[in-house]
Amino acid sequence: MTTPPPSTTPPPGTPPQAAPRPPAPPTAGPRPAPWVRTRLRAAPLGTLLAAALAFVAVLLAAALPRAQDRGADQALRSFLDHSGSTRTSLQVTAPAPASGQSAQALDRTLQSLLARTGNTFHVDVDTVVHGTRTTKRQPLLNPELSRPHRLPPEMSLLYVQQAQDHVKLVEGRWPGDAPRTAAGATYEPPLQVALSQQAAQTIGARVGSVLKSAPLVDGTPSVEVVGVFSVPDETDDFWVNMDCLPRACKKAVGESFLWEADAFIGAGDLDRTDLWGHNAEDFWRLPVEVGRLRADRLDATKEEIASYVAGPTAAAIAFDTRRERIRTTSWLPELFEQAHDRRQAAAPLALIGPAGVGGVAFVVLCLAGALAADRRDAELRLMLARGGSRSAIAGRLLREGAVTVLPAAAAATALAVLLLPTPRLAPALVSAATVALLALLAFPVRAAVLLTPPRPAGRWRRPVAELLVLTATAAAVLEVRRRGVAPAGSDPDPLLVASPLLLALCGALLLARVQPVVTGWFARAAGRRSGLVGFLGLARAARGSAARGTGRSGPSVLPMVALLLAITTGGFGAAVLQSVDSNRLGVARLTVGGDAAISAFGKAELPEGLAKAAGELPGVRTSVPLWIDHDSALIGTVQRSSQVNLIVAEPRAYAELSRVLGCGPFDPALLATPGGEPADAPVPALFSSGLARLGGSGTFTLQPGNGGEVRVRGVAVIDCTPAVPAADAATVVLPASRAAALISGADRPNRWFGLGSVDGDRLRALVRSALPAAAPSASASASVSASASASPSPAAPAPGTQPADEVYPVRTSADAVAELGSDPLQRSAERLFWASVAGAAGFALLAVLLTLMRSVPERAALLARLRTMGLRRRQGVALILAETLPQTLAAALGGALVAAAAVALLGPAMDLSTLVGASVPTGVRLTAGPVLTQALGLAALVAAAVLVEAATSGRRQITTELRAGDQR
Repeated sequence: MTTPPPSTTPPPGTPPQAAPRPPAPPTAGPRPAPWVRTRLRAAPLGTLLAAALAFVAVLLAAALPRAQDRGADQALRSFLDHSGSTRTSLQVTAPAPASGQSAQALDRTLQSLLARTGNTFHVDVDTVVHGTRTTKRQPLLNPELSRPHRLPPEMSLLYVQQAQDHVKLVEGRWPGDAPRTAAGATYEPPLQVALSQQAAQTIGARVGSVLKSAPLVDGTPSVEVVGVFSVPDETDDFWVNMDCLPRACKKAVGESFLWEADAFIGAGDLDRTDLWGHNAEDFWRLPVEVGRLRADRLDATKEEIASYVAGPTAAAIAFDTRRERIRTTSWLPELFEQAHDRRQAAAPLALIGPAGVGGVAFVVLCLAGALAADRRDAELRLMLARGGSRSAIAGRLLREGAVTVLPAAAAATALAVLLLPTPRLAPALVSAATVALLALLAFPVRAAVLLTPPRPAGRWRRPVAELLVLTATAAAVLEVRRRGVAPAGSDPDPLLVASPLLLALCGALLLARVQPVVTGWFARAAGRRSGLVGFLGLARAARGSAARGTGRSGPSVLPMVALLLAITTGGFGAAVLQSVDSNRLGVARLTVGGDAAISAFGKAELPEGLAKAAGELPGVRTSVPLWIDHDSALIGTVQRSSQVNLIVAEPRAYAELSRVLGCGPFDPALLATPGGEPADAPVPALFSSGLARLGGSGTFTLQPGNGGEVRVRGVAVIDCTPAVPAADAATVVLPASRAAALISGADRPNRWFGLGSVDGDRLRALVRSALPAAAPSASASASVSASASASPSPAAPAPGTQPADEVYPVRTSADAVAELGSDPLQRSAERLFWASVAGAAGFALLAVLLTLMRSVPERAALLARLRTMGLRRRQGVALILAETLPQTLAAALGGALVAAAAVALLGPAMDLSTLVGASVPTGVRLTAGPVLTQALGLAALVAAAVLVEAATSGRRQITTELRAGDQR
């Protein structure tokens, strides 16, 4: 029987057949698990470690730019705050209109001025001061007013709209704001003024006084005092440039003086202000909000303020206000230039640290990718053998990394932005994205390289690469020596800032070639001795614990590079900071005259016994009481007579002070007097270099300021002396043994200098306790007070120093050092550097641990075999240390040498004046302490970590190997 073809028509009568059923769909089999999820679940610990590494690296990358921005902004604002509100304000002036002057006209001009701000800088509207003032003071002719030396007081008038908010009315009323008209056509009512209480008492005015001035051609109005006010806070910025309003000022006229007292007028008399002296001007003081300025927008802010002062903005303001002669002045462009120069000077230290931690982090990420690729080498090659392409495998690895890296990077960036709020976000995002991309691509790129078909080995590749690195390093070092790390007038060159890193890289490449050879020599020497541990550990250190099949013939270079980068940058920066501290202490000692000093005003002397008691305080090594006279004269110079500073001191103590301070050291034997010398022989003296150029040679006559004459002869010339350290000061130093008997009062010191760790508070307490016992007589007190009043007011004391009104001021070098180091720019650079050093050390330690963890399986198998042959547990730990520590110790020694070379090569080109806080000679001094501290500290940290890892994980790995057997 044959089956008819489908196209054949069935014969008639044949029963219809049922339609064929469609075939059943195939049963769905189990779907394959996602490869990425499966792979991540297979190694959860590795996944967490990769995410943690990416998180830390991205967190540092995002935090460093924001920390730099915060430090730069804080330093800029602190610098401007210390400059004063006058220098940080826009001072706008214009001639007062001839008619129609009113408070509303002043306000309209103010609105036009404020309308041009708010882009890169803002004006603090609450502290704006504006109004009208007369530009020439007029004499007050009332006979009842105070007239010292028969000179009448003078007065100028001001209208300041904000005045009533800063004063307290104590008598009378405030001048009216409504315009006042005269009852008759020929009568001009007096201008109503308000005078401060201190000024009114000084010149003899009171409420109701009508003060008249000298009549001019067309008449000058008189003023009526209608109110007296007091000033609650004279230090308020409102009173800047209005010194004669809170109190009367004393104006010198030859040897005489007169009083100057200014007064406020009301808005009602504004239209007649120009009659007082026939000249008035409107003014607007616009304080810039320093707290809103940003260092990254400093150039744009400088350009905008320059345009406001003299440019398109100034022209637009003149057109809008209809005041053709309106003028704006400001110190801000010059201050911005100074701030930019300061930031440039501190940039090397602020950038070297982040550059170091960035280089070490880059090495660690590359090392992590390389170790991950080596660990999964067999898996990747199996995938390639089963038909996978290199691009497909790299794509899978990229997706696998994205699952771990991207969430960690996003979380780290968000945390950095939250912890360090700054207006600028772009640098942190760019830095974080760069590090995240590196962490993401390190593993896939390394895997793609491993899966690339082998090419003929080229022995020239590594030498050429090393030669390129050496050439770049030499070029950078030469440029640093020629131009400096931060060339004047420009931002720091990245190549110049990276020069310590390039030196470290050269050292690492050299050490990578030398270390296996030297370690091999030690291994052969250990092989000649009994014992297996030393030889086997050193041999493995020289050979390298490479993964099987990688073809590596030596230890990994990357951990060594990481260690050298961390040690070199840390040692170089620590040497810079050590030089900063040393220079700062030297400047502070020269400023004070030692580690501590007590002074007496004018020609007053120190209390009896105070110098001796101060020298007996704990911590005082050298006590130097001396007598100084600034009014002495030296007769017999080429100028016939020269005013000099006379110093009488004990030679040995003063020579020790000069030696320690590095200021004019001399041999104290030069000032000694021979035993048989007659009493009238000239006194040996030290001359300053400035005085020696005028003195010639021979014997001179010295006339102290308190009378008498002393014959002196110069025995040596000194460039500097601690008591008067100025370079051009004319100074004569005499020994106390002879001078005290010849000069009246020279046996009672008026200065005391001390060396050592002197407690400033204890020294001040000693001075205070000596005051009652040494209370001077009335004439002496008057002399001290007169001298104090004649002396210029001292600078604001640093925290912890004496009040300015103490009779015997005390200063210490510790207070001077704290004052020099109080600049936020210095503190920010130091904090950023030490944070970077800590980060670099952590990453370097991680590089060593990653290499150590990669070799754990192979090392565990070796130790398990040796354990069966009688190796003890302590010997196993010693074997691990012998294998790991040679590279660490070599890196520590090489890093110390490279850091010392970096200081020697790059240090002379660094200007530390900004970091010190005073002008100091250019250069960084090479000292062993900071460099060795960084090198030995990191080496000890790595050794401790290796020891902990060997003692904890090694036992577990060996036990596993002994139970499972060798399945390799």
